[in-house]
Amino acid sequence: MKRKTAFVHALALSALLLSFSATVTTAANKTVALTYIVEHPAIDAARKGIVDALADAGFVDGKTVTLDIASAQGSMLTQTQIAKTFAGKSPDVIVAISTPSAQACQAAAKGAIPIVFSAVTDPVAAKLVKSFAQPDGTLTGTSDKQPLNLTFELIHKLTPTATKIGVLYNAGEANSVAQVAEMKTEAAKIGMSIVEASAAQSAAVPDAARSLVGKADVILLPTDSTVVSAVESVVKVGVDAKIPVYASDTNSVERGAMAALGFNYYKLGRLTGEIAAKVLNGAKPGDIPVGTLDSEDLYLNLASAKKMGVTLSEAMTQSAAKVIDQ
Repeated sequence: MKRKTAFVHALALSALLLSFSATVTTAANKTVALTYIVEHPAIDAARKGIVDALADAGFVDGKTVTLDIASAQGSMLTQTQIAKTFAGKSPDVIVAISTPSAQACQAAAKGAIPIVFSAVTDPVAAKLVKSFAQPDGTLTGTSDKQPLNLTFELIHKLTPTATKIGVLYNAGEANSVAQVAEMKTEAAKIGMSIVEASAAQSAAVPDAARSLVGKADVILLPTDSTVVSAVESVVKVGVDAKIPVYASDTNSVERGAMAALGFNYYKLGRLTGEIAAKVLNGAKPGDIPVGTLDSEDLYLNLASAKKMGVTLSEAMTQSAAKVIDQ
């Protein structure tokens, strides 16, 4: 009887070990391909948030998942090549940060590979999903869309005489085109107008910024990867010409923009990573609503404000989530 019991226990242990082994093998075989259009602090923060959230969900790079990460270095041609290479490898999920990256991966994957995008302002206008609530298809992700009326209220409060708002953006990015269209609508509501300047690549941003001198009272930067990657060059124009520079992401304030009402891109990355983990665990992207963050922080740069000819009140600085003075 004892020998029979020991035999049964041995069988149970063997079955448990086989089960554990199968689980580990399955997880270890998971692959995530992650790409983004260009490096800058907001995208870097989002990327870190994605990797951290995946790890917290059990998908640790090199242990339980293989992460294949590639930057397009600001080149749409390179981004297209990366997307095709990723599609050829057939990973379990592709994570794409920024609108052009998501669109390139969507075209390359042709509906055969799940895609989770991050920091796409308007995924509906970019034709990535049918709606925020019901993406319907092989794509879902997170949006950095923000209520623009609050940004224009901030501009009016800090620079009350400004009526002409210079906007720098890449006219080749659907995400940015949609933002500028919405900015025109919001600006008109409070008697302001938009002066456009387009830059197709990061190297063209300084000239585009200088083209606004004499035409715009302030400069507003949308969440445009091409422009955000070259924020410092816009800040220099703002300082030299005494034109206040506003941003739509808080990281740009730490790089010299005067003010921004935005949210933390690391947190957005974490939300993206949590969605990617759900897909790796079997959820269908089309069933997962596009994620957004519901909190925004005011960031102010006192040193930049002074250099751009703006005096910020004590009450305003006290209301900010973060004040930078360098």
